[in-house]
Amino acid sequence: QLQVVESGGGLVQAGGSLRLSCAASSMIRNYYAIGWFRQAPGKEREGVSCISSIGGSTKYADSVKGRFTISRDNAKNKVYLQMNSLKPEDTAVYYCAAVRLIGLCVLAADEYAYWGQGTQVTVST
Repeated sequence: QLQVVESGGGLVQAGGSLRLSCAASSMIRNYYAIGWFRQAPGKEREGVSCISSIGGSTKYADSVKGRFTISRDNAKNKVYLQMNSLKPEDTAVYYCAAVRLIGLCVLAADEYAYWGQGTQVTVST
């Protein structure tokens, strides 16, 4: 069974940057779309970004467009989320998730079958 593990979270000042990594336990190339989701205290989980199995298609939440960039290195079974110009409202636990889906990706959490444990991102003022 596919497993994914997030890393790279931490504490950063507003305006700073972080890069999150999602490492998969087995090959995700060609077959698995990867999504990043986040959940802040007292709020519902929301889709942040996703990338298709080969990387040709990406999506972003409006709140992060122009600031976050998703990418993948299929040779390493890794997906990255580069987060720039961070804001206090980006504070949340960030989750990586995978779904067997070829050619596109979706930002609907219910579609994803495999989830990591999450990594905390805290943006201070």
